Amino acid sequence: MAIWLNKDSKVIVQGMTGATGMKHTKLMLGDGTNVVGGVNPRKAGQKVDFDGTEVPVFGTVKEAIEATGANVSVIFVPEKFTKDAVVEAIDAEIPLAVVITEGIAVHDTASFWAYAGKKGNKTRIIGPNCPGIITPGQSNVGIIPGDITKPGRIGLVSKSGTLTYQMMYELRDIGFSTAVGIGGDPIIGTTHIDALAAFQDDPDTDLIVMIGEIGGDAEERAAAFIKENVTKPVVGYVAGFTAPEGKTMGHAGAIVSGSSGTAQAKKEALEAAGVKVGKTPTETAKLAREILSA
Repeated sequence: MAIWLNKDSKVIVQGMTGATGMKHTKLMLGDGTNVVGGVNPRKAGQKVDFDGTEVPVFGTVKEAIEATGANVSVIFVPEKFTKDAVVEAIDAEIPLAVVITEGIAVHDTASFWAYAGKKGNKTRIIGPNCPGIITPGQSNVGIIPGDITKPGRIGLVSKSGTLTYQMMYELRDIGFSTAVGIGGDPIIGTTHIDALAAFQDDPDTDLIVMIGEIGGDAEERAAAFIKENVTKPVVGYVAGFTAPEGKTMGHAGAIVSGSSGTAQAKKEALEAAGVKVGKTPTETAKLAREILSA
């Protein structure tokens, strides 16, 4: 079992023929991902050879779905074109769209997120500005290194790409059911709560690791959800304990106002919900080990 992505997932790549799309399509194929097509209206009908694997290019997401049965799209499109690419994926009703692109205007994200809702939320959006999603040993969609961990029984949801990789590496000997990087922008599609609910319902996930960061109230809302709905053990880490107050730190969403949104406030909210919170990624991994070995 896994959440949202498995060995049967059929993946298309919007922006596959660009430099970034080409690079990561090759890596995803190397990880065993079933990439069935790319989308570029200017190159429709062509095929791209990835070390002996020929991947066809389609003019639209709809055409790609009709031809291949694709149910996942990963989007490597420049930020000024990303909104249109996501809207196209939503119109085609693809079940999962993973938006890797960073630097997207918040207004554009708000627009395509609202559009997804208007269309009945038939497309789950992960991102934008995220590393993607990986179910180790089955499928890898995005830019997460596929060789730093193995299949296991930990579920991971994280705002930060690099901390996703570090946690996967720290717990590589135990392994992961699925790891989801949700992105750190002020507006994102899939949230901590969405992933927590999915991991709670996944019989092959025994423990959940949740990584947040300063700014906003997503972690506080996740804490309230955990308290009411999650029975599995959850271990947390909040990036930004040493961040200067009032300063934007890396991610556009990491802005602290007064005491609201601080790492300490988030830590306290999570601990009040029964979540063990580490002060560093390594300490967080240690807490996960202790729970699983108890």
